[in-house]
Amino acid sequence: MPNSNPDQLTLGVGLDDDAQFKNFFVSDANQSLVSALAAGAEEPFLYIWGNGSPGLSHLLQASCNKTSAEGQAAIYVPLADQSQFAPQILEGAESLSLVCIDDIESIAGDVEWEAALFTAFNAMRQTGTQLIIAGHMAAQQLTIQLPDLHSRLQSGLLFQLFELSDEDKLSALQLRARQRGFDLPDAVGEFILLRAQRSLSALMQILDELDHSSMQQQRKLTVPLVKSTLGW
Repeated sequence: MPNSNPDQLTLGVGLDDDAQFKNFFVSDANQSLVSALAAGAEEPFLYIWGNGSPGLSHLLQASCNKTSAEGQAAIYVPLADQSQFAPQILEGAESLSLVCIDDIESIAGDVEWEAALFTAFNAMRQTGTQLIIAGHMAAQQLTIQLPDLHSRLQSGLLFQLFELSDEDKLSALQLRARQRGFDLPDAVGEFILLRAQRSLSALMQILDELDHSSMQQQRKLTVPLVKSTLGW
């Protein structure tokens, strides 16, 4: 695969260094997808979708971080933030090893973006660049207006990423806590789940805030600390 790294493809799009496969909690329903990504699946095009907030962005960024750590070039393009960059960011994408595009539904009906993605898709197919696209609906349900692009988006290996149950979300929070070096008791985790926004990304942000507060106050993570930190 190509491994050059043109400057224009990396400007303005940052990766979360904490997005790694090792800190992504894997439920039984998602085992085959996450295992394939972590192993570096060789399929030229994967389309991943899931309702709610199942962790799509984390997996795309983990894939890019893994590719970069192996000395190859990758780019993560979050289309929900498309106001920060122009469709021209995809020019030359075929020179990279991996291109990950998030929130594909955000450009549905945008003529310029759809045309740019279609052109880039075809170019990547020619060079062997791997493309992973994520959305919050199945590929056939996308309201993409360009027929050829809509067809391309249904042509790859399709996976659904299932949102975690509350029990799995608690396990995911405890996994992240252990990796950060502290303990999250069941009672504290359940208290957070009862009162917090339920998306996994929001829960992880809360955990980061609680970790900081616990370290700052030199206190264990307890329900009273959660209440005082978050104002609950």
